[in-house]
Amino acid sequence: MFTGLEFEAVGLPPEAEALRGEVREFTSKELPADYWPNADFNEGHSPDFSRKLGERGWIGMTWPKRFGGGERTFFERYVVTEELLAAGAPVSAHWIADRQSGPLLLNYGTEAQCRRYLPRIARGECYFSIGMSEPNSGSDLASVRTRAERVRDGWIVNGTKIWTTDAQRNHYIIALVRTSPPSDDRHAGLSQLLIDLYADGVTVRPIRNLAGGEDFNEVVFEDCLVPDDGVVGEPGNGWIQVTSELGYERSGPERFLSAFRVLVEFVRAVGNDPRRDEAALIGRLASHLMTLRRMSISVAGMLQQGGNPAVESALVKSLGNDFEKLVGELVRLQAPPGHPGLERCLRQTLLHAPSFTLRGGTREILRGVIARGLGLR
Repeated sequence: MFTGLEFEAVGLPPEAEALRGEVREFTSKELPADYWPNADFNEGHSPDFSRKLGERGWIGMTWPKRFGGGERTFFERYVVTEELLAAGAPVSAHWIADRQSGPLLLNYGTEAQCRRYLPRIARGECYFSIGMSEPNSGSDLASVRTRAERVRDGWIVNGTKIWTTDAQRNHYIIALVRTSPPSDDRHAGLSQLLIDLYADGVTVRPIRNLAGGEDFNEVVFEDCLVPDDGVVGEPGNGWIQVTSELGYERSGPERFLSAFRVLVEFVRAVGNDPRRDEAALIGRLASHLMTLRRMSISVAGMLQQGGNPAVESALVKSLGNDFEKLVGELVRLQAPPGHPGLERCLRQTLLHAPSFTLRGGTREILRGVIARGLGLR
């Protein structure tokens, strides 16, 4: 039984820190002089930028070289991720494939699946969406109703997924589906299928969000035939696989850097001689940020050692999302007028803020994961 949280003090090794300057030089060169940084990692879908990252070996960094990866450390990947987010770079095209779809295939996919998809992901040419959430299911993944029925040539899929980021622009989706009738064990009978988003029987419907973007989508499957080689892992093992996948989704620096641009612009706006209350706010937010960063780096260390820090990742995600919402709310109360950069990024963050505590698991779900991990329920 898990009895405690294990956030060991981990420092980034020299070879990881050495990458920081390279990434900063790359972003300063590749992003136009008039480029306005994205306030959230879900913004900025640029296949051209993703391909350039792939050319530098900065996608699939920890994967085996035989699958197009770089066999580099999780610490090196952390630095690259952190710098791209801090720069507000347009990373959403390859983001999900690099962060979780690729690792899922490495852990559970076949040799043929890895050879088919991973090199293309690592080159920045192949993009994935997540097919977990469904309408009317909330965060209860065990209640999914999308079904896949066995037929001679594969599986026939019917159902609807939602919150499928960038599905209108991506190539594939890995969907959690029910392949056996519900039973007393709600987690049994679930499987994951890798589905071509351009296949017959797949309809993608973009949904405009508060910020005016259309990264949020509904994906409808109507008698969509998925061949046998589209099954990820073993049929019926979907619950174990999807929960391991969520560990990758919840642990990275994107879970507390979505509001980073607001803090940067606030510091610029108040200048070198901030009022006492402005300095206090900067100190408060910076201390939160540094603590979350240390926790996230510790999780990267656990991943580097081959661990499964599901509980620690859930805590980083929960605290990080609280922080992201706090940044916008507090800066809004003290933002000095007449600073267009601050006003613009603050507006973006406040419009995106309702999604922070939903994506990757709601606050209630995360607290349940943490409580169970601590033996409290």
